[in-house]
Parts: sequence; C-alpha cells; structure tokens
Amino acid sequence: MIKIEKLHKSYPIGKEALHVLKGIDLHIKEGEFVSIMGSSGSGKSTLLNIVGLLDEHDKGDYFLNGQLIKNLNEKKAAILRNKFLGFVFQSFNLISYKTALENVALPLYYKGMKRKERLIVAMDYLDKVGLKDWANHLPNELSGGQKQRVAIARALVTKPKVVLADEPTGALDSTTSDAVMDLLKDINNEGMTVFVITHEEEIAAQTSRIVRLKDGVIISDELTKVAKVI
Repeated sequence: MIKIEKLHKSYPIGKEALHVLKGIDLHIKEGEFVSIMGSSGSGKSTLLNIVGLLDEHDKGDYFLNGQLIKNLNEKKAAILRNKFLGFVFQSFNLISYKTALENVALPLYYKGMKRKERLIVAMDYLDKVGLKDWANHLPNELSGGQKQRVAIARALVTKPKVVLADEPTGALDSTTSDAVMDLLKDINNEGMTVFVITHEEEIAAQTSRIVRLKDGVIISDELTKVAKVI
C-alpha cells in the first residue's frame, strides 16, 4: 500500500539546508496498523506530510497503492488524497461554524455528491462512531473525545484505503485516548491501513508495528505483541 525507498527531504534555512529525512526505506502493507515514533525534529511529521501528499520529497521513490508519486500538481494531489487517504489531526481541524454532520459530510461535497445523499452517508458514519445524537451540534458544544470521533468519521466517509493520524490522542486524557484507539483498532480490523504518528509509548504499543525515527533515519522497525498476520 505504501512503499518508500531511499527517501530524502531537505528544507532551506538561509543559505544552508536542513536535511530532515535521510534515505528512508519503509514498506507498509495493506491492512497494517503502524505507529511512527520519534522525538521532536526526528522527521516523523515530515514523513507523514509526504505520505499524505501534503509535501513533496527531494529524492527517492514513493509508491501509493502501486502508483509512483512524483511531480504532482496540487489538483492531482488533491484527487489522490480524496481517493486514497483520510486524515485525523491532534487539533481535530473541524470547521467551527458547521455542525458535526456538516463537518463529516464535507469531503463528500468535494467528491461531487449531492447534498441529500452526502448527509445520509455522513449520518451513517456519525452513527458508526457513536455520535448520531450529536449530529446537529457545533464543535464548541462537543468534548475533545467527541471532536476526535467526528474527525475520524470525517476521515472514513470517503472510504479511504489509508487513515493517517497525526498525534490523534495528543489533546485527550488517557480514558478518552483509549476510546479513540479502540475506534482506530476497529477500523483496522475492517481491513483499513492505519498510520499513526505518536510520541506516546502506550499508544504505540496498541498498534501492531512500531517504526522509530531519529535524526531522519529509521533506527528500529518492530512488530508488537498485538501484531497480526497480513
């Protein structure tokens, strides 16, 4: 599903260049539940942005679902994101003036689905995350855990092949974090590939594979006790 070979990424800083990713090799099969760990500056967020087609790499190869990702303009990148990827962020990234239902339905608008149909589909996904009764509430009327469940429903509504979660429990307490991870496990058990960026060991331990980054290189790549055969 995700195949990365000899991936490099640098950012210009004045007259110098900050080499963030230094020849990353990473293969993630369809249906895996992988966490990427590393301290601040390790390159994990840069890796997520490249996998999520939010940024471009400098050298190396990146294949998404067998397609070589190279020299995409924003329109082509947006089409691929909408087709293959769902995003969950630490800060939820919900639109404050839209209801939970409208937030979940938004990606379907960009796919050209008619309003009546997209609201029906969005309600179904809110129901899947246990928030059907909160469909008409605005984000400021929801708890942190509820907001994250809305964000997960929004990520799933286009039926992506990969869910990319950037510190999905970073703003939540431990009980709510466990509930969100249970939801991601359910998604993974249904066959979806889940890719989580986290700095929390207890969160990573709930995934089936932990990849650790340090200074732009992978220093370990190990299966956990909850790993399943793919």
